[in-house]
Amino acid sequence: MTEMLEGGCFCGALRFEIEGPESFACFCHCESCQRAAGAPVVAWATYRREAFRMTRGEMQIINSSPGVTRGFCARCGSSLSSEHAKRGGEIDITVNCLDDPSAPVLKAHIWTEDKQPWLRIDDGLPVYEKNIG
Repeated sequence: MTEMLEGGCFCGALRFEIEGPESFACFCHCESCQRAAGAPVVAWATYRREAFRMTRGEMQIINSSPGVTRGFCARCGSSLSSEHAKRGGEIDITVNCLDDPSAPVLKAHIWTEDKQPWLRIDDGLPVYEKNIG
């Protein structure tokens, strides 16, 4: 049986559903995520693009870097998604916009070359200076 996950933005203007489980989930420490979220790290879960659908509202999309778009709520600013041209069949969803943020199993820390020096990683997960692969 396929797991149906739901989520949305902080103000409730945007809602979505996505069929899980995730194909991968991680903590991203890249500078782009830090700036987009205003946080030192962002937890992401990757799903099949076709499994994602908006059920209320429409995300605003920005080009955040070459080949990368980010989806967010224009009303409250919540970061919801990231899509990479090199991975056209996938969408990354911010874990904490899920109604159940404990559903994805986070497996690694990526882009730690950009990690804030005061942030300790001591959860036992694999650590990568760049992306995996």
